[in-house]
Amino acid sequence: MVGIGYEVYSIREHQQGISDNLVIEIVKRKKVLLITEDKDFGELIFSHGIKDCSVIFLRYNKQDLDQIKKNIFWTLESYYKNQSHVFITITKEKIRIRQI
Repeated sequence: MVGIGYEVYSIREHQQGISDNLVIEIVKRKKVLLITEDKDFGELIFSHGIKDCSVIFLRYNKQDLDQIKKNIFWTLESYYKNQSHVFITITKEKIRIRQI
């Protein structure tokens, strides 16, 4: 994403079809943030006690996309720069942050 200071790597473009567990391992190894619409990552993180990674989980309808984009940028600037690991759920109406 040019102009906002974040590097983006798309699993869909570079490694489509890999397992969710492998995605988590990539996130942990690269020390990056996972942005996903896949609710399975919440279960992986919390039910399986996975640590050392941060996730932004997006829940929205297509008509809400512009507001979701604004919420993502606001969240990155407000919360992601700290060093603790978090699971952030973003909807049109709210942003929920849980420590991992």
